Amino acid sequence: MTASEPPTSAEQLRGAGLRVTAARVALLETVRDGDHLDVEAIASGVRERVGHISVQAVYEALHALTAAGLVRRIEPAGSPARFEGRVGDNHHHLVCRNCGAIRDVDCVVGHPPCLDPADDAGFLVDEADVTFWGLCPRCQKR
Repeated sequence: MTASEPPTSAEQLRGAGLRVTAARVALLETVRDGDHLDVEAIASGVRERVGHISVQAVYEALHALTAAGLVRRIEPAGSPARFEGRVGDNHHHLVCRNCGAIRDVDCVVGHPPCLDPADDAGFLVDEADVTFWGLCPRCQKR
């Protein structure tokens, strides 16, 4: 790997101290190629890449990848957990109230001011979860 090439999925798994398996590589790549996928969609994507995998194995791998910081779990109200590959930048989400579409949105001022609450009550804040709700362009047209 040269300095200009991003690390492979296998290298990222190793770097996070996780065992590299074909299923984990496929899962990580499925999440990164997808758009806020739920567990069923991830399982389907992994099966397309490597064959059979149980939903339980997908849950276990997602738990490990989330704990390692390689994927991010989001849970918009009224929706099953979704997973994304965009991690480490404390971005936020737009969610359509009608169809459930989810889109990433950068912090509104270009940096994470949301990490500085008016009163932190003694907490050491390291993440904020901001969700903007509304209607996506497609649902507005309906």
